[in-house]
Amino acid sequence: MEEHRETKLWTVNNTVDNAVENWQGCPQIVDAAQLLRDGEVVAFPTETVYGLGANALSDDAVEKIFLAKGRPADNPLIVHVADEAQLQTVAEAVSDKARRLMEAFWPGPLTLILPKTDRVASLVTAGLNTVGVRMPDHPAALALIRQAGVPVAAPSANRSGRPSPTTAAHVLTDLDGRIAGVLDGGPTGVGVESTVIDVTVEPPIILRPGGVTREQLEAVIGPVELDPAFSAGSAETPRSPGMKYAHYAPEGEMWLVEGEEPRVREKMNGMLAEAKRRGLRTGVLASAETASYWQAHPEADVVLSVGSRAEPGEVAQRLYAVLRQFDERQVQFIVGETFPRSGLGMAVMNRLEKAAGGRILSV
Repeated sequence: MEEHRETKLWTVNNTVDNAVENWQGCPQIVDAAQLLRDGEVVAFPTETVYGLGANALSDDAVEKIFLAKGRPADNPLIVHVADEAQLQTVAEAVSDKARRLMEAFWPGPLTLILPKTDRVASLVTAGLNTVGVRMPDHPAALALIRQAGVPVAAPSANRSGRPSPTTAAHVLTDLDGRIAGVLDGGPTGVGVESTVIDVTVEPPIILRPGGVTREQLEAVIGPVELDPAFSAGSAETPRSPGMKYAHYAPEGEMWLVEGEEPRVREKMNGMLAEAKRRGLRTGVLASAETASYWQAHPEADVVLSVGSRAEPGEVAQRLYAVLRQFDERQVQFIVGETFPRSGLGMAVMNRLEKAAGGRILSV
């Protein structure tokens, strides 16, 4: 694929209402869907982050995703479907528990690991005999996939390792000139990627926390486990996207400090002072509750709040945009707070730990 090419930009937000049927005839959707059928890659909005889509049944098309992102080929991709027929194209079987989860959370931010069919492109599954599938809860995404008439493989639409994109502008920052087009549907809602759960094993295993919490899953199907590959030092082969370090990372060196106040604040103070002595431009990733303290701190050059500790949904929605803002403001050293790991906080902390490359200090 050419390194530099014209990247089309279509704007669909605020043009029609949220009924998928009304989006389907949009010229922008039709144009983007034709490019997908032609084997090109197109970025599009979902309710989580922007995805970089290609025909999931074509290795040639899927290869363009890896080339554009600079993504390792041993990292599997999630396939997005718009209806039952597309699901049957990529999934060999659907268990009772999988069906119950679909009924509860589809369309929505939940990816199910299912036995794959032979029609799925080999590059999608990274050599595994399973495939991750989800149905996105965004009218533009569903309309695009239906219009294309093929299941769409789509990781996040960013350069590999960078914070995931929650706006079309983020996509263009990373991929302008490298992909065929970007469908601009406005800012995304959830802000972190889908939860990935393997329902081919018993009990089911969460491979990646995301927009559907463990508590919500267990309310529908009973006990689920957490994959040991969550741990920073795990050397296990990834069975899900986004399980490698570093990932979602800003350009500056990032550390997290966890523990009880005031020891967390004292440690962060010391780290900022040391970074300033090294001549680095410093940043603090703060909660809404502590932002004013850090904004008055003489050794914190940039202070950005990701939201209230009491509102994990707000933190999830703002996280990637804040990480990108540190890059825009040329911050070289970032120290951040940690957040409660319950509910959606599990996904928030998973992304923060990967953004920091596993650099976490307990005090």
